[in-house]
Amino acid sequence: MTQTVEHVAREVPTGPAILEVRNGGKSFGAVHVLRGVAFEARAGEVTALVGDNGAGKSTLIKCIAGIYPFDSGELYLDGERVTITDPAHANSLGIEVVYQDLALCDNMDVVHNLFLGRELRKHGFLDEGAMERRTAEVLASLSVRSVRSIRQHASSLSGGQRQTVAIARAVLWNSKVLILDEPTAALGVAQTEQVLNLVRRLADKGLAVVLISHNMNEVFEVADSIAVLYLGQMAGQIRAADSNRGEVVELITTGTRGAGGVNLNGRATVGSATTSNDGSKA
Repeated sequence: MTQTVEHVAREVPTGPAILEVRNGGKSFGAVHVLRGVAFEARAGEVTALVGDNGAGKSTLIKCIAGIYPFDSGELYLDGERVTITDPAHANSLGIEVVYQDLALCDNMDVVHNLFLGRELRKHGFLDEGAMERRTAEVLASLSVRSVRSIRQHASSLSGGQRQTVAIARAVLWNSKVLILDEPTAALGVAQTEQVLNLVRRLADKGLAVVLISHNMNEVFEVADSIAVLYLGQMAGQIRAADSNRGEVVELITTGTRGAGGVNLNGRATVGSATTSNDGSKA
């Protein structure tokens, strides 16, 4: 069965990135996990973050999400330098992450999963009516029709529905940047198509979506930009329309792209600008 994902060609962006890491570094003891990483994500686009196991993808995302602090480098949001102290601070700035485990409570319904830890209250009691209305609104805004009832327990949801609920919870709070960690890893073909279409719709609504994936077919189906980490360094961030699977796989496995192309000491094209590995623009 062939997947069909709604993907409309877009113009190359010229505006600033909504999220940007410059010269990001992170070490654990003597192990340098991230070294001089430059990364950016733009509003209205899906940016795929790829790399082999151990390349540093999870560490980079956890630094952006406030789980780990960067040891060096700078993080910019909407063009302003920020220092994120913890995940709650990242959430307040509009950065949301959906991890592979989804963190749904099976014994709670869709409404309570969406508002878990951020429940709405009225006169000291849970405002069930307001939470129901907002849950229905966010699912409708994402064109989600696969969830039978917002009052069904998470334990009764399929893999694709659970992923949809986790994503809806992330965008419920007016997020600017949504990071998805392998959202289709455990899904079948039909459920994968459902989630990828949702990812594309989120970008079309103006969010900056960062998609971590090992599946090159899915990456090229939905991504506008592809950032490749290699042994803790950014091998390149390139436009998906200007590349192909072979070039990206070469970046993942060797850190280079073609004769005289992108390498760890060179420069990679991102949008209309050129970004070196230390984050400077040329």
